[in-house]
Amino acid sequence: MPDLRQTRKQIKKALIVLGCVDVLALVAYFSPLVGSAESRHMQMNQQQAELTLKREQVKPLANLGDKIKTANSQIADFYKRRFPSQESQVVAELGKLATADGVSIESVKYKVKEIGPGRLEPIEMEAALSGNYEALAKFINAVERDEMFFIINNVSLGGEQQGPVKLSVKLEAYLKAGA
Repeated sequence: MPDLRQTRKQIKKALIVLGCVDVLALVAYFSPLVGSAESRHMQMNQQQAELTLKREQVKPLANLGDKIKTANSQIADFYKRRFPSQESQVVAELGKLATADGVSIESVKYKVKEIGPGRLEPIEMEAALSGNYEALAKFINAVERDEMFFIINNVSLGGEQQGPVKLSVKLEAYLKAGA
């Protein structure tokens, strides 16, 4: 037969240990170190607000891989449409714009510079143009809006009392390097 005294002693010890654990839990619950239930609730609300804010901040980064693929295809399309591969295409485009606006190209000087950033070769051009004032203004506007990428650096207006207006234009275009 089991010894009941020994079992009672073990049960008493277990009850004392469980009572101590209960006392410690109550002390921890009401302790000023842990804080009141209200302060814990406020802290939880504050952390919930911070979590919501952080989620809003990272929302633009959602689907970043897809956005990078789209951007890369847009960049490739931009290079394909806006930058020619041969110098003759640049001169032909200027001639087409001049003809469309009724402007005469008297001379064009150009020089190709070293390859720059983005594997592009800058071409500096100086063009001497003539025509009436309205046609020249339309030409400048057409150059700025053209599909091919042109940068107008300098425009000098000249001419005489009678006759066509003379215009000197310095501009840049870019070629795809190695194309």
